Amino acid sequence: MRKSLFIGVRSAYVILMDTLASRWAALEPHVIVVGPDDDLPRPAVLLFHGCGGLRSHLPRYAEVAKAAGWRAFIVDSYGPRGWTRLRTLLTVCTNVMFNGLDRAGDLLAAWHGVAARPDVDACKIVLGGWSHGGWSIMELMASELEDGTLGLKDAGQHRLPAPAGVWLAYAYVGFLARNRMKPWRMKTDVYAVTCSRDHLTTVRNAERVNDAIRANGSTVESWIGEGTHAFDEPTSNGPMKHNPESTLEMLARFEGFLNRIA
Repeated sequence: MRKSLFIGVRSAYVILMDTLASRWAALEPHVIVVGPDDDLPRPAVLLFHGCGGLRSHLPRYAEVAKAAGWRAFIVDSYGPRGWTRLRTLLTVCTNVMFNGLDRAGDLLAAWHGVAARPDVDACKIVLGGWSHGGWSIMELMASELEDGTLGLKDAGQHRLPAPAGVWLAYAYVGFLARNRMKPWRMKTDVYAVTCSRDHLTTVRNAERVNDAIRANGSTVESWIGEGTHAFDEPTSNGPMKHNPESTLEMLARFEGFLNRIA
């Protein structure tokens, strides 16, 4: 991301601060926009991929959003940095670098940038995250937004209202997500998907996290989908197996959530 890239690994990053505008300027060319062909200010959902990068299942959710009258923005955190899938599988997915808190600055900048578009209703924005993307959303929601936080000089200038909703698709809530029980600073409607056979968390742990979010004033609807972690991704990788039936159910629930928010 130009000269604002993280230098080093893990918590030893030397961070050259971005602004909200400069981070968004780096991300925007790598954002896929899907929505009705008009310039009306419509509700918008931002889709944030998992640790393995952008995969073919997220465009399916974008098409569901479009059919419901929403604009969808698929945000690629790796494209601006020039990171390959192999690199991220070996480093991000193993928590060597770029954890959920590191990535939260991307989410704030994308939210800020999308909300400024004239074809978006800034009061009806949903943040949606899959696995690592969900972890990053949770870190953002729990962060005190002050200048200098999240690797952004002007994070405290973010003056948007709370998101209209948050979609957490099997968000990573394992022991490495140390802030998973931290109070959220914004209240919203949350839909949390847990996988029945997730190798990264137990259902009990995921429900504890959901209860913590509820305790701070947000509403949380949860669903336990039959399958492994990332069951909606059309691939089989180690312990993760695609489940077409559960995927269709999840797409329907995503549509229902957007319709309820709208």
